[in-house]
Amino acid sequence: MTRFGGRGGAAPRRGRDRKAQVLAAAPGLRRVHGPAPRAAVVGAGIAGLAAATALAERGVRVTLHERGAGLGGRLAGWRTELADGSRVTMSRGFHAFFRQYYNLRGLLRRADPSLSVLRPLPDYPLRHRSGLTDSFAHVPRTPPWSAVGFAALSPTFGWRDLAAMRPRAALPLFDVRVPEVYERFDTVGAQDFLDSVGFPPAAHHLAFEVFSRSFFSDPRELSAAELLLMFHIYFLGSSEGLLFDVPDEPFPQALWEPLGRYLERSGVDIRTGSPVDSVRPSGGTALSVDADGTSTEYDAVVLALDVTGLKRLIEASPGLGNEAWRAGIAAQRTAPPFLVSRLWLDRPVGRSRPGFLGTSGFDGLDNVSVLDRWEGEAGRWARRTGGAVVELHGYAVDESADRHAVERKLLRQLHEVYPETAEARVVDARHEWRADCPLFSVQGYPARPTVSTPHPALTMAGDLVRTDLPVALMERAATTGFLAANALLSRWGAAGHPLWTVPRRGRSRLLRGMSARFADFD
Repeated sequence: MTRFGGRGGAAPRRGRDRKAQVLAAAPGLRRVHGPAPRAAVVGAGIAGLAAATALAERGVRVTLHERGAGLGGRLAGWRTELADGSRVTMSRGFHAFFRQYYNLRGLLRRADPSLSVLRPLPDYPLRHRSGLTDSFAHVPRTPPWSAVGFAALSPTFGWRDLAAMRPRAALPLFDVRVPEVYERFDTVGAQDFLDSVGFPPAAHHLAFEVFSRSFFSDPRELSAAELLLMFHIYFLGSSEGLLFDVPDEPFPQALWEPLGRYLERSGVDIRTGSPVDSVRPSGGTALSVDADGTSTEYDAVVLALDVTGLKRLIEASPGLGNEAWRAGIAAQRTAPPFLVSRLWLDRPVGRSRPGFLGTSGFDGLDNVSVLDRWEGEAGRWARRTGGAVVELHGYAVDESADRHAVERKLLRQLHEVYPETAEARVVDARHEWRADCPLFSVQGYPARPTVSTPHPALTMAGDLVRTDLPVALMERAATTGFLAANALLSRWGAAGHPLWTVPRRGRSRLLRGMSARFADFD
């Protein structure tokens, strides 16, 4: 089978894991023949950018609509002026680009083949308020030695703790498959699953709660299936490890502006500040898109929106889909609010402080980033002023909480985590409150939308879209974007784009067998 994809037609690179798996591209034409079909992509986040890229590379005429002023969706950035007159780029904050994000990296390579804009961080430390700190810098990357090494090196696992654990209840962690993991564990809460295994409390907080809250959810609401899938992707199913890279400049400059230029060279009509009002069937399989005061007919449409935007558009498009499909979208929920506080301080933090620190037990503070350790713009500001740029994240905030009180509380927690910051003056601050991430709640999987829809010319993409592949977060967005484009390309006889994933089942045959025979949940 001929494999196409990427700028030069080669399959995207997978990383270091020899067991990573390729989803081969459907065979077909390198570019569509005859009059080029027209497609609209609604939403220019990671999913929409992936779909637009995949379609344009096969000769489809793509119009990319984005409500916001720039590309990137929830990873967009914007310029702002600080109290000292500095012009800086603000965003929704730190994101880890893990090395098992094969398809996201394949997308970024379109504009930066060597991924020179990504800088590795040396460690992923996790600190509990009790003083215990875990590190992944020296943990073996290949499962199952990753789990053995973590337990051996971690101060949160003692012999008594290990003896108290219930290994049979933990066996499903070693045999994660999609969609079977949802069939078995979507009715169970992540918190209940963790309690069933009997992890020591500190390890529970550090090794699991930190991860579950990265879904912006309280572990009591998060589906255990999503937690198990996450642990498979990042720890027990992949030998890429838990260390990650970060962009060396703000998102627009490092990622989206170069990719936008690549898309424009590929013929994509990028329309920012252009929300789509509705989508309507218009005879045959064609669809009409209402935007900017006009109605334009397209051969296909990709919806790559967040939960709120998708629900709003479907409600305004009554002729789209069928009753069951529309009800499923209407049932989608967003995760609780979260806060990103970025602080420009008048003095540096300690030299030993890591660029990123996950935290637990600090009364709502989930992580601390010292941006000037790795982001060029922040580093230049810090060197010029002698200060520091620090970012605080607080996830799953109570919706009734007083937001100013939460902002002050996170600042107090920073002073506890890094005491030297208590003497610093805040030159300026920006607080971003958002509540637009999907909630992967218990028993929520069956209602989540899929890439395909009741209309043959309409596909969907995004991190809320379910797929039978072990992907999550940014990688789910990129993967479903490519899948949405591939489904449309097959209609026009064009080749799809190959994709990579971490292994699609547990790596150890022995552990898989034990899980199938002995695993239980009670």
